[in-house]
This record gives sequence, C-alpha cells and structure tokens, in this order.
Amino acid sequence: MHLDFNSFLYAVLRTELQDIIDHKSFTLSRNFYIKNSLSNNAMTQSNLKNEDSRTKNFFLIVFYASAVGMIIITSYGLYLTAGEYFNTGKIVIGEVLVNTQFPFYGSIQLVTYLMILSVLTWYCVTKIGGEKVTNIPNSTKSILQIIAIAIAVIALYEFIYNFIIWSSLITDNALKGMLNTVNTDQINIPYPNPETPWNLVFATKMNLAAFLISSHAFYKISKFGDKEYIV
Repeated sequence: MHLDFNSFLYAVLRTELQDIIDHKSFTLSRNFYIKNSLSNNAMTQSNLKNEDSRTKNFFLIVFYASAVGMIIITSYGLYLTAGEYFNTGKIVIGEVLVNTQFPFYGSIQLVTYLMILSVLTWYCVTKIGGEKVTNIPNSTKSILQIIAIAIAVIALYEFIYNFIIWSSLITDNALKGMLNTVNTDQINIPYPNPETPWNLVFATKMNLAAFLISSHAFYKISKFGDKEYIV
C-alpha cells in the first residue's frame, strides 16, 4: 500500500506539475501573441500615418506647383492684355493665352495649361483640407450645395453655348471656302459686352473647368457628414 500510495502521489504531482507547465506555456504563448499583435497594430498604424503623411505632402507639392503655374499664366496674360489695351484701345479677353503656346510654337496653348492647373489645384484643396470641413452645419451645407449647383449649371450652359457658336462659325467658314484663311483660334464673340469680346476657345475651356470644379464641389459637399465619406 505504501508503494501504491507513493505511486499515486507521484502521479498526482506529475499531473499537477504538467498542468502548471502547460498553463505557463499557454500564458506565455498568449502573452507573446498579444504583444506581437499589439506590436503589429502599432506598426500598421505607424505605416498608415507615414503613408497619409506622404500622400498629403504629395498633394501639397502638386497644389503649390499648380497654384504657382496659375499665377504665372494669369499674370502673363494680364500683362500682355493690358499692354495691348493701352496701345490699341481694344481688348479680347483670353486671346493672349490662346495665341501663346508653350514650350514652343505649335504646342500646347497657355489656356489649356490654365484649365488643367485650375482643376488640379481644386482637387488638391479637397484632398488636403476636405476632412476639416466634414462636420459643417446642415444649413451651411445646403447653402454651399445651392451655390455649387448654380455655378455648375451656368458653367455648363456657357460651355455648350460657346462651343456651339464656335463650331457653327467654323462650319460657316468651311462652307464659304475660308477655313484655310481664317484662324479658328482667333474667333471671338462680342458677348456680353461688345467692347470686351471673349475669345471662344478661352471661354469654352475655362467654362469647362468651372463646370468640372463646381460639379466636384457639389459632390464633395453632398458627402459631408456621411460615415463612409472618404476625403
């Protein structure tokens, strides 16, 4: 019996010891898993923050480059237009930007650069600061929506109107056999003020840019406050 009791006691102690070892191993494994998970989460959060920072810096660079480009083109156009007005007493809005190509003659018109840069600048603004205005009051949101949709409708109308007139005048010159003798980029319309006509190429492209910007603004404003909103 003494031997049986010793065997029994040994078996119990071995079982308890094994349970303690297993429990300790489980605890260590669990703690390691938790620590590893927390570390991975921290690394993931850090990587996300770094990625967000790099993305924001990228949009900041594009924004400043686009804004500087717009200022340079606009200043150049205003300078030449003012000089032409003082010399001749006449002015055609946007004609200077249509007649000037960069980087060499026959390449892209400055008005095309201005159109693209204006859209890029607006898009970068929404990416950089869009999250700061997501919680605006509903009353302000409604007012901004009305303004954006009104500008979009006006810009779309002006774009279609100018494009149709431009196309019609080109077709008329073609039917008269004057297409090769008339520079289609020089076509302008004395509207709304006969003393300050607008170049149709300039008006068409800039109204297209205004429509794209205002439409995107209306979409962004409409998404403000949504849980799934992503800037």
